[in-house]
Amino acid sequence: MVLPKLLDIFLTGNNIISYNGCMTQVFLFVMLMVTEYLILAAMAYDRYVAICLPLRYSHFMSLQVCFRMSLISWSIGILDAILYSILISSCRFCGSNKVDHLFCDMKPLMMLSCSDTRTIEMVILGPSAVIGFVPSLLTLVSYTCIILSILKIHSKEARLKTFSTCSSHLTVILLFYGTVLGMYMRPKSSYSMDQDKVFAILYAGVIPMLNPLIYSLKNQEVKNALRRIRKQIFR
Repeated sequence: MVLPKLLDIFLTGNNIISYNGCMTQVFLFVMLMVTEYLILAAMAYDRYVAICLPLRYSHFMSLQVCFRMSLISWSIGILDAILYSILISSCRFCGSNKVDHLFCDMKPLMMLSCSDTRTIEMVILGPSAVIGFVPSLLTLVSYTCIILSILKIHSKEARLKTFSTCSSHLTVILLFYGTVLGMYMRPKSSYSMDQDKVFAILYAGVIPMLNPLIYSLKNQEVKNALRRIRKQIFR
């Protein structure tokens, strides 16, 4: 919903969006962002079990466990999106209707509102802090255990091979978590709309474009193709 509208704006110059379309953007953006945040944390746990507890992997990461983790991630994402959408739609907009952002996000919409948004900001801050802290802590603990386990391996080749199994996921986590936390967890005193626009471009456009490339770098055919391209460039 975000990228198609951005492409429409770039191609046609039509930067008008309806109120219902704006609320739909808020709902889908929050739902997908929260869900991806939680799924990346679940994937970090998966890498921890695969590297630190390989003999018990089938027990800890059975099909039922994976389904439940996915279901919980999507459920929290949907519930969080419903909460935020209800709070934003309860605001009154009686002044300017120009959203100074790349899409309908919560912060610029609350800045446009002529209602007192302090209560809404406090209600949003609670779930956001929990959803931001818990998965980040789980990911940090998982990768701390992974790194400690890798350092115990005596063979250098074995260490590199083990680390390569989670390097792609770790790269995506650093990009995604860094962008989201930088966008929503900054103190209000340092809030800048220009910075938010940069973070929005990274999150909505650049990172999704890089994900397939990052995850496919372990594929031997992709590596060979990149080597051929590199040789052609240097020639």
